[in-house]
Amino acid sequence: MRSVRTGTSLWGGVGKAGYGLSCIAAAVTLVISGFSYFVVRSVNSIGTSHAIISGPSIGAQNILVMGLESRRDWNGNILPNSILNVLHAGSRQGVEDGVGGNDTNTLILIHIFAGGTKAVGFSIPRDDWVNFAGTVGTEQQGKIDQAYGVSMFYQQQKLKAQDPSMSQDQLAFLGNEAGRSAAVATVEKLTGVHIDHFAEVNLDGFYELAKVFGGVQVCLNHPVHDANSGADFRAGYQHLDAEQALAFVRQRDGLPNGDLDRTHRQQAFLDSVMHQLKDEGVLGDLGKIQALLSVAKQYMITDSGWNLLDFATEMRSLTSGDLVFHTLPIEGYETIDGQDANAVDPAYIKSIVQATFFPKPSPHRQTRQPQATSPAAGTTTVDVLNGGDTAGLATQVSTALAGAGYRAGQVGNTTSRVTTAVLYGNGASANAGKIASMFGVAAAASSSVAAGHVEILLGTSATLPDIAASPATPQKTSSAAPTTGPQGGAIQAKDGIPCVN
Repeated sequence: MRSVRTGTSLWGGVGKAGYGLSCIAAAVTLVISGFSYFVVRSVNSIGTSHAIISGPSIGAQNILVMGLESRRDWNGNILPNSILNVLHAGSRQGVEDGVGGNDTNTLILIHIFAGGTKAVGFSIPRDDWVNFAGTVGTEQQGKIDQAYGVSMFYQQQKLKAQDPSMSQDQLAFLGNEAGRSAAVATVEKLTGVHIDHFAEVNLDGFYELAKVFGGVQVCLNHPVHDANSGADFRAGYQHLDAEQALAFVRQRDGLPNGDLDRTHRQQAFLDSVMHQLKDEGVLGDLGKIQALLSVAKQYMITDSGWNLLDFATEMRSLTSGDLVFHTLPIEGYETIDGQDANAVDPAYIKSIVQATFFPKPSPHRQTRQPQATSPAAGTTTVDVLNGGDTAGLATQVSTALAGAGYRAGQVGNTTSRVTTAVLYGNGASANAGKIASMFGVAAAASSSVAAGHVEILLGTSATLPDIAASPATPQKTSSAAPTTGPQGGAIQAKDGIPCVN
C-alpha cells in the first residue's frame, strides 16, 4: 500500500495550536449582546461547506476544529511570497515543487454539553495511524492527518479527467469538500462519535485572524530557541504578535515530548484566545468584532447548516475555565509503510471519548466524611534554580518532575551554593516533603515562595535524583481521559493563560 501525500511538509504543522482560532471565530459572538445589523448579517454569512449534514446548533453537540497545512488559498492559488516568508512557510518555488500539502495538522474534537456552560476537547495527534473513512481513491489506511489530502488529491484527479476545462476555483472547492468529508468521517470512525459541525482555517486564515486579535498571551515553562520554527521566547508569561504566535504553535523540535507538547500548545492557545475574547473586552469592541467577522467570512469555512447566532446564544456563559482539553493517548511509535507513525488502540480511544463526552450519572451514595489524602502532584508548581556547576541540571530536574505529574514552573539560575534546598509556599508542604526526600534534604517553609509552589535551589553537589515518572499511557482498565504524563496532562487555564512546554 502506498500512502499518497500532496507534498512534503516543511512547515511542520503550524496549526497545531493556532488553528484553534477557527473554533473561536465560529463562536465569536458567544457573549456579545445587542447585535448590530452588521454583526448579525456577518455571522449569518459564515458557512460555505456542504461536506456534512449539520446537526443541531443548540444543545449538546460535537464540533471538529480543523487546521489545514495548505500554502494555497481556498481557490487554489499559491500564497504570495510576502506571506510565505513572514510565516516561514517556504518559497513560492518550493510550493510549486510540492512543499506543503493539504494535511489537517490540527484536529480537535470538542463536545459542548447541553446548556453551553461546559465543554471538553480532545486533540488528536496528527501521526495516529488509522483506518480511513469516506475517502476518495484507493487508500484505506494512513496517518489521520492525511485523510483530507488523500481524498482531495484523488477527487481533483478524477474531476480533471472527467472535465479538463473545469476551472481552478471549482477544482479547489470540490477537492476541499471531498477532503472535509473524509476528515470528518475518519475522526468519527476513530472516536465513535458523530460530528455535528466543523470549523476549518488554513495557514493564511490563521495569520489574518491572529493579526486581528493583535496576537495572544502565552506562558512557557522554559525558554525556547528553535531555528526551524523561528521560536525564540523566554520562560514565563508574554505577549506574542501574529508572526510569533505561528512560531509558538509550529515548534516541536527541542520540546521534551515533541508533537505531544505541541498539542498542549494548541490547547493553551485556544484557552488564551477564549480569555482574550471574554475577559479582555474584545467582544465589547464593535470595531474589533466587525474586523474579526470580516476576516472570518473570507478565511474560515464552516458547515452551512451551523446557525452561529443560535450557537452563540447557547455558549453565552462559557469561559476558558469551563473548557478542558485532553490529548488522545497513543500506544507507542512505529514505522508503518515507511512513515513514522503513532500506534493507537481505536477501541480504547472510543471508550475514553464516550466516557468523557457522555458520562454516566454517579450513583446516589450516603455522604461520608472525606478521608485525609496527600495532595496530587498536579496541584503543585515546581520552580528549579541551579546554583551549582552542572549545566542544564535545572532543566533536567524540571522535566523529570513534570513527567512525575508536577506542574513545571520557572527554570533558571541562582547564586552559587554548596547544598540543595527545597522551599515551599502555603499549601505545598506535603509535596515539598516528597520532593525534598528525593534530594536527601528536608523541606522548609518560605514566605518568599508563592502559594502552591515548591522552589528547588540546586547546590554544587546536586545530581539528577531517581524521580518516578507517571505512566505516559493510562491503564486500560479505566475509560477515564488521561490526566498525567505527556499524552494526557489535561490543560486547564488558571486566570485564562495556562503554562506549557
